[in-house]
Amino acid sequence: CYTGKSDLTETGEWGMKQARGQMSESLLLGALLTVAGGFFDAYTYLCRGGVFANAQTGNIVLLGVNLAEREWLRALTYLLPVLAFALGVVLAEGIKQYGKARQADGKGMHWRQFIVLAEVVLIACAAFAPQQYNTAVNILISFVCAMQVEAFRKVRGSAFATTMCTGNLRSGTEQLVIWRQTGDANAARRARYYYGIILFFILGAALGAVCTAALGERALLITCAPLLAVFAIMFIREEE
Repeated sequence: CYTGKSDLTETGEWGMKQARGQMSESLLLGALLTVAGGFFDAYTYLCRGGVFANAQTGNIVLLGVNLAEREWLRALTYLLPVLAFALGVVLAEGIKQYGKARQADGKGMHWRQFIVLAEVVLIACAAFAPQQYNTAVNILISFVCAMQVEAFRKVRGSAFATTMCTGNLRSGTEQLVIWRQTGDANAARRARYYYGIILFFILGAALGAVCTAALGERALLITCAPLLAVFAIMFIREEE
C-alpha cells in the first residue's frame, strides 16, 4: 500500500521528475477502473431508463430545458443526480483528508482503498433494486462515479478520467498533434496511454451491454470484480 511518502524520485519515462510507489496512478489500475466506468454507462442506459449516469453535462442541460418548460418535477429528476455527483466529490475529499491524517505513520489501508470498498458496497446494493427504483439507482451510480473520478485522477502522472472520455480524447489528440509536430517520444507515449484508456472504456461498455442483456439488473454486480482487483492491487508497491 502506498504510504503517502515517495521512496525515491527519478526521471520518469515521460522525461519529468515523478514519485515512485504510487500504485494508484498505474496504467493497470486506470484500465480496471475505466472498464468499470464504461460498464456503468452502458448499464444505466440499457437497463435503468436510457440515461448516462457517469457524467453530468447532459443532466445539467436537461435540467435547464425542463426549467424553461416549467416541468418542475421532471427537472428535479435531473437535478438529483447532479447533487449526488457533487456530494460524491465532497465525500471523497473528506475521506482523503481523514485518510491522510490517519496514515501519517504509513500503516493501514490507503484512503483510496476505502473509496473503492464503498463503491463495491453501493454497487452491490444498486444491483438488487427493481426497475421502479431506476431513478434512485442512477443517482447512486452518479455518486459512485463522482467518488471514483475524484479519487483516481492520474495515470502515469497525467490527468485522466475513468468514468468519461471527453477529456481523455482531447488530451490524447493534443499529444498526438505534439508528437506529429515535434517527434517528441514522450508525447507519443502519452497519446497511446490516453487512447488506450478510451479503448478500455469501450471494452467496459461492450461488456456492460452483453452482461446486461443476459443478466438484467444483476449485471451490475460484475463491476465488483475489477473494483475488488483495484483494491487488492493497491496493497502492492509499484516497484514490486
